[in-house]
Amino acid sequence: MLRPDNQARIVLARGDAEVASWPLAPSDRTGLELVDELARLQLAAQRLGCSIRLRDAWTDLSDLLDLAGLADLLCGSALEARGEAEGGEQLGIEEVVQPRDPAV
Repeated sequence: MLRPDNQARIVLARGDAEVASWPLAPSDRTGLELVDELARLQLAAQRLGCSIRLRDAWTDLSDLLDLAGLADLLCGSALEARGEAEGGEQLGIEEVVQPRDPAV
């Protein structure tokens, strides 16, 4: 279950114009149920010539949307924070596995 650490908002936009926005209320939905609901909402908005974006989405939701290939729904601080390494670590490959290496 996703636990919000801030108040995420759904933004309905037509082109560059923000048409409406409302809070994404926490509920008993599990993570993937919420992702499915947001994907369906995006499809419905597209049928009307609009799109939705999430502003200030909490970290767990941002990660799930990225995993589901829906990271384009993110905007604002959640999008800016994505891809940054924790504690100054560099992103990259940490270990290379050789095909003939025995399993440990």
